[in-house]
Amino acid sequence: MVPIVSDQSKTILVIGTFDTKADELDYLSAKIKSQGGHVLTMDVSILGEARTVTNITKHDVAAAAQSSIKEAIDLGEESAAMQIMARGAASLTKKLFTEQRIDAMIAMGGTMGTDLALDCALALPMGVPKYIISTVAFSPLIPAERLAPDVQMILWAGGLYGLNSICKASLSQAAGAVLGAARSVEKSASTKPLVGITSLGKSALKYMVGLKPALEQRGFEVAIFHSTGIGGRAFESLAAQGAFCCVMDFCLQEFTNGIHGSIVNSGTDRLRNAGRRGIPQLVAPGASDLVDVPAWSTKPDRWKDRPYHEHNRLIGSFAISPDERRVVARAMIDELSSAQAPVTVLLPLQGIEEWDRPGAPAHDPEGLSAFIDEVRRNRREEVPVIELDCHINDEAFVTTALAIFDDWCAKGIVRPSVL
Repeated sequence: MVPIVSDQSKTILVIGTFDTKADELDYLSAKIKSQGGHVLTMDVSILGEARTVTNITKHDVAAAAQSSIKEAIDLGEESAAMQIMARGAASLTKKLFTEQRIDAMIAMGGTMGTDLALDCALALPMGVPKYIISTVAFSPLIPAERLAPDVQMILWAGGLYGLNSICKASLSQAAGAVLGAARSVEKSASTKPLVGITSLGKSALKYMVGLKPALEQRGFEVAIFHSTGIGGRAFESLAAQGAFCCVMDFCLQEFTNGIHGSIVNSGTDRLRNAGRRGIPQLVAPGASDLVDVPAWSTKPDRWKDRPYHEHNRLIGSFAISPDERRVVARAMIDELSSAQAPVTVLLPLQGIEEWDRPGAPAHDPEGLSAFIDEVRRNRREEVPVIELDCHINDEAFVTTALAIFDDWCAKGIVRPSVL
């Protein structure tokens, strides 16, 4: 591994296969350098030899995965071999950032290179610029759990086999974007403990309108995450990093989406990371009566006869059945039961989103009754449940949440953020 000279300029980690894509990667690196940036290059090739001298060789990458290029080749299967390189590349990416040798990363590839690049992006904390130039940028091929919540993807258009004016436009924009981000990113410097809240827009869920100023008056910073897929990824990523002193996870629509197979989900670890990290949780089943689907897609046969609302041209929602709501209730209790910090579930008995009121289009007393019954059947000592004779958008819900939060503060359960 070739050392770099430390100075005040920003250093960008450039990742790719320097055997087959050296021209493109060299062009990308040159564009970063021409704008005053520094470059650290990482070769993730397997079969071929890099046509350019790189700071980190393919042998360094394989060794970081406790393997070797020979072992990767001997597997005789390109996906398994590339997963070795992905483990090594992700490990080195994290190490380089921890050692303050890089300020951002950018990777380039087709499906194989993108697969590896996604792991490298996930190895970096939120707030560190991370860019992927890909032939499948933001494709439905990429599941939610593979996406770092703040990753930026740029389509690698027209450049699969060599440089041309079209792909240069993509590569040059990417070079400017990653260097500009590294220079302009404002790193978190708040000294206040952070509370994370999940929600939807005010037309559906309104509790954050009262919670945010009340928590800020108590000396806390508040971050509210839009629960439409990637918002939950950001929420879970920060929870896994220990960024929150407490979470108010009051919108479980993404969780419901994942349980029932919608692609509008936040990954398989939704509702897990706060508990794993020992962060106290207040949880409510806001909007868990609906499953989101892409409004532009063919509607699934299993829901074609259900009530459906098209929110806009991007997203629509189906109502789910009482039995399907029971499945969500059981899964919620199961996930929360393994938490390593106090958890309390707030269960509003009069409705769980604004359209779930008498006369409103999603009002479903039978479905809510099934959910409540299933929670009662499966409740566990380690997951206290407080039933509230109110709607989730009523002031009484906010008052109760704040009372529990204040009690946790008084008992030292809510502590300052560990970051």
